[in-house]
Amino acid sequence: MVKQEYLDKAAVLIEALPYIQRFNRKIVVVKYGGSAMLDQELKENVIKDVVLLKLVGFKPIIVHGGGKEISRWVGKAGMEPRFVNGLRVTDAATMEIAEMVLAKVNQELVTLVQSLGIKAVGVSGKDGGLLNVEKKLSDGQDIGFVGNIKKVNPQILYDLLEKDFLPIVFPVGFDDSFATYNINADDAACAIAEAVHAEKLAFLSDIEGVYKDPDDPGSLISELRVSEALSLIKDGYVGGGMIPKLGNCIDAIENGVNRVHILDGRIPHSLLLEIFTNKGIGTAILRDNAEKFAEG
Repeated sequence: MVKQEYLDKAAVLIEALPYIQRFNRKIVVVKYGGSAMLDQELKENVIKDVVLLKLVGFKPIIVHGGGKEISRWVGKAGMEPRFVNGLRVTDAATMEIAEMVLAKVNQELVTLVQSLGIKAVGVSGKDGGLLNVEKKLSDGQDIGFVGNIKKVNPQILYDLLEKDFLPIVFPVGFDDSFATYNINADDAACAIAEAVHAEKLAFLSDIEGVYKDPDDPGSLISELRVSEALSLIKDGYVGGGMIPKLGNCIDAIENGVNRVHILDGRIPHSLLLEIFTNKGIGTAILRDNAEKFAEG
């Protein structure tokens, strides 16, 4: 008699099959951030997930932040991290630290991917003119070297994907005068996903997804059309940091990305569970005329 656990494993693989077929050779952008960047076991799980996506035929691109690590190193340098409306105030000294820390985090991720037998290349938004920015103001206030993305030149990413590399991008860019700017990683992931016409964009962060009632864990919404997301914002069901994140998701959908996923990176293998199962584990945002996978 075959053990039930083996039958369950087979059932999971069969459930994954249509998704593997549907997204074969499609570009998937994974924005990696939050606590999953600090915990070594979680970090390894995320990278294993992305490597598996690549091995089954997807074309993943990782875009990562490093905010907590930057704050730690700014503190080590005897400076006080400062934020205005959630954006880091970035003077020249902070910018120098941020770029060094992001490059260090980037190379750690490259090493992790390569240790699993996949070729990876780390790039910043400056490489190949990937991210062109202008100064970003926060409610009219100058917060230093914080960039707003004006233009994306994705050629370097296409070249790497064509040569079978996994690109890992950290969000630093140039302005027209070639000054270096720090960029919000969510903004960078969205802009890159739009520029490469990604099939999927997945945000790995410290939130489980979108709730109809934030106080009720049972009210997690598996799939949400753009019009429904706008209604949730308008009716006050979502607030705080979820508003800009949902705004980024809606922008990405309206600019050609097929689906956007908001996932809790603290849950082991949340990326695989969301992409390869019918119900998923986080919230998928989709355009109004799209088919809902979880229905039926």
